[in-house]
Amino acid sequence: QVQLVESGGGLAQTGGSLRLSCAASGRTFSSYDMGWFRQAAGKEREFVAGINWTGGRTTYVDSVKGRFTISRDNTKNTLYLQINSLKPEDTAVYYCAAAPWRGRLLLAVGEYDYWGQGTQVTVSS
Repeated sequence: QVQLVESGGGLAQTGGSLRLSCAASGRTFSSYDMGWFRQAAGKEREFVAGINWTGGRTTYVDSVKGRFTISRDNTKNTLYLQINSLKPEDTAVYYCAAAPWRGRLLLAVGEYDYWGQGTQVTVSS
């Protein structure tokens, strides 16, 4: 079992920045592939970014490339998402997720086994 708790969300202005954190507890964090997802009101949950267990491989959905950076600190059991150049369309609940490393980066909701409760990001125009 892995327990995940997100933090760092809030209200920000267009063009601003936020840093989301996801604190993990339970089984060995460093052996898990991690991802960030988001879900806007009335929409399906979508993949945002993923990172492998070492932190050496990352992937992003096209809409956030160049603005979002996913990273992890295995010594602190923490996953991060740096969000820059915020846009109103980034408004959503952001979730972190974990899955045992399977040899490739995971992009789908159904591929992750553990989820946090989410943190709200609201971007004002």
